[in-house]
Amino acid sequence: MVSPDQVKSAIEAALTDARVQVRDLTGGGDHYEAIVISSDFEGKSLVKQHQLVYGALKAEMESEAIHALALKTYTPETWEAVEQTV
Repeated sequence: MVSPDQVKSAIEAALTDARVQVRDLTGGGDHYEAIVISSDFEGKSLVKQHQLVYGALKAEMESEAIHALALKTYTPETWEAVEQTV
């Protein structure tokens, strides 16, 4: 089992200036939702952005410590726009 803090730390370590929010969806420690904001996403497609995050969690995903990960990824600029609409 992986804690939300461990997921958050792994993503933050892999991505430049990452701001990360992680939520355990089931309470079982293997289904998570993450919101990730990083300048590393600039100019990249959504698929490439998600691949960067999955790369940060490769060991956890391969060992099935994380069974499912729902992602929302943003550049700092797109995140700012989202925050203004909420």
